[in-house]
Amino acid sequence: MSALAQRWHAASLTLRSAMLFALVATLVVSMVGGYLYNAMRQEMLHRSDLQVTGRIEYYRNMLSRQFPLDRLIANTGLFENMLGNEQDILIFQLQGQAPLINVNPSSIPPPLITPTPVDKPQLPSAVKAGETAQGIPLRGVSALVKLEDGGILQITVVHVMVNEQKMLARYLWRVIAAVIAAFITIALLGYWVMQRALQPLRRMATEAAAIAPHTLTTRLSEQGAPQELQRLIISFNAMLDRINEGYQRLTQFSADLAHEIRTPVGALMGQCQVALYQPRSVEEYETLLSSNMEELERISRTIENILFLARATHAQSALHYRSVDLATEFQRVTDYFEGLAEERNLSLVYEGQGQLQVDAMLFQRALSNLVANAVRYANEGSQITLRTSRVQDKQLIQVINQGPPVTQAQLEKLFDRFYRAETSRSSHGSGLGLSIVRAIMTLHAGEVLAQCHAQPPDAEIIFSLFFPLPAPEHIA
Repeated sequence: MSALAQRWHAASLTLRSAMLFALVATLVVSMVGGYLYNAMRQEMLHRSDLQVTGRIEYYRNMLSRQFPLDRLIANTGLFENMLGNEQDILIFQLQGQAPLINVNPSSIPPPLITPTPVDKPQLPSAVKAGETAQGIPLRGVSALVKLEDGGILQITVVHVMVNEQKMLARYLWRVIAAVIAAFITIALLGYWVMQRALQPLRRMATEAAAIAPHTLTTRLSEQGAPQELQRLIISFNAMLDRINEGYQRLTQFSADLAHEIRTPVGALMGQCQVALYQPRSVEEYETLLSSNMEELERISRTIENILFLARATHAQSALHYRSVDLATEFQRVTDYFEGLAEERNLSLVYEGQGQLQVDAMLFQRALSNLVANAVRYANEGSQITLRTSRVQDKQLIQVINQGPPVTQAQLEKLFDRFYRAETSRSSHGSGLGLSIVRAIMTLHAGEVLAQCHAQPPDAEIIFSLFFPLPAPEHIA
């Protein structure tokens, strides 16, 4: 049974739809045919009932009008002709005596029928049903009539439904033939209709099959597509847009990663080749190893950041939320960067306070990355401000510094991986710090925004973090 079900599910949608449609239509046709067959059968039974009750009433009226019984007995053949059916039964008998007239060519035993009294009219509801030994239906009725001499005569009329049964059998076979013909016809027509109706789907499949990594800009055509497929086409094209965007980012990321790793590796190889070209003193080797160690640490940090971004992009584990005091976190960050800030004559200040439900380690990393970026690019002798406030249903945290103006095009790319607004300072970092900030905010269902308020020759650079309140539940 399971193998048959698997074969059915593996069949083409066109065939399955045509067969199911044909089965439904056949069921409807069968129900209509069954209804008509039953209606015809009931009508024939009703006509037979009227026929036998009509005969009873005819004989009762005839005998009640002083029709001589002897004359009735003498014309038995007349009654046989009046019946019009060689198998119908007609019996006249006085109560308690043998039948005076017994027309029963097939010797069919009549059903037991309670006769209708003399003073009661004969109704179709009094008809008694039965059947012969061969299964042919019988419809019989019996009634009493008072004769001129005061005797009581019982009249029994039974109709054998031979012709009706034959007609119903022929009609039943016609209904069955009609149902079979309807199933075949509807299945073929349904298959043809489904073939034509699914042409847009086959066209979509052909267009989709032609899309390859080098043709991700190709989109499915909506022209001529039915309404049911237009939403599918729009969703598929939107998916292609996302795939193309991700593919382009991945391609650019791979190129940037190769360039980022190649530079320190090339420097390491060059320094080692120069050192091996001729003997060096111990001090020179120590200097070389120290320089190589710095490059290796830079490569290690780059790899660590890349791994963090990869995990953050596909994070499935729950964040460890807990309440942090923003003033305490600001104080910790300013104390950590105080030494670097003093080297460039920078001052670190913070404003505001509050509580925030976040992953403490990730929050500290995001805030530290923003402050490190500000310390690196702020004008010497300027001030870096950490500020927090509540904006509607979000907690706003800002890192503000004074520095060279940043264009709008640069602001839009600041959070891209390996992007640095000033290529001349590329040796200062890997260009992943702000990307990590955006990834952390995405994990917290928050937002990050960079703004530049130009005040030539300097500008105010503002990085804003928007955390939702309350903290969203992270699904494991």
